[in-house]
Amino acid sequence: MLENKELEKALNDFKKYVIKESRSNLTRMKKNASKRLYNSIKGEYKHTKKDFSVTFEMLDYGYYQDKGVNGKEKKYPGVKASYTNKMPPPSKLDKWTIRKGIAPRDSKGKFITRKALTFLIARGIYKNGIKPSLFFTKPFNNAVKRLPKELVDSFGLDIDKFLKEINK
Repeated sequence: MLENKELEKALNDFKKYVIKESRSNLTRMKKNASKRLYNSIKGEYKHTKKDFSVTFEMLDYGYYQDKGVNGKEKKYPGVKASYTNKMPPPSKLDKWTIRKGIAPRDSKGKFITRKALTFLIARGIYKNGIKPSLFFTKPFNNAVKRLPKELVDSFGLDIDKFLKEINK
């Protein structure tokens, strides 16, 4: 059986690993234009005499970046969220296009307006969806598998069953 200090260290290490790797994934995948999602990933370890918990939070859109969204025309295996009759608001893409330096030209060589650009990007997302990145899911699953055997044994955790449940 793990002592309280060992349990606390193992779960704090778990939390830190998931946060660090999730943030690294965002950067490596170039999904870190504003750093808002990156900075919003937080974790907390809590314990009482009877139980313990590790919780994570991030901006809501992080879930959709991680798990993906099916488009109207393109579907991704295992993805539950879908665009059905509303496309993402183009106004939410305006600052993103500026940070990314996206400024395409039309066939005559003139820059297209930002309003037209954001509309076209929003329509593309609506049709094609958002491919799952698993920037959070992969580090979380890896961290669960790395938990000390004593922790798993002493709390009767069935890691495989747990991972299947959270990945539904």
